[in-house]
Formats: sequence, C-alpha cells, structure tokens
Amino acid sequence: MRVIAILAATAALTLSAAGGAEAKGCIKGAIVGGAAGHVAGHGVAGAAAGCVIGRHQANKRDRAKDAQTAPR
Repeated sequence: MRVIAILAATAALTLSAAGGAEAKGCIKGAIVGGAAGHVAGHGVAGAAAGCVIGRHQANKRDRAKDAQTAPR
C-alpha cells in the first residue's frame, strides 16, 4: 500500500510540473488505459499505451475537422 501512495504522489508531482504541455487526448487515454491495464496486471504500461493512443485519436479528429473546414 505504501508503494502505491509513493507512486501516486510521484505521478501527481510529475503532472503538476508539466505545465502547459499539449496533452489533448493523453489524459483521458491514460486514465482508461491505466484502468484497463490495472485489471490485466500492467497498469503503468496500460496508462502509457492509453496516452499514446488517446493522443493519436485526438490528432486524427483534428485532421478530419481541418479537412472539413478547409476551403476548396
């Protein structure tokens, strides 16, 4: 239990130090991936993969939106 508290505090400090980083899609993906990874026994790996996938999906949505609004 102590290890979990230390990891949570470290994660909170790391996220607070990140400042205004572009994290669109990453936070939501990390939460979902971390939860799914926790169930599978790989919480940190799930959170990292979720962040990458969430960011990829956000970029894809932005590109699709830009393509729709671009003048022809």
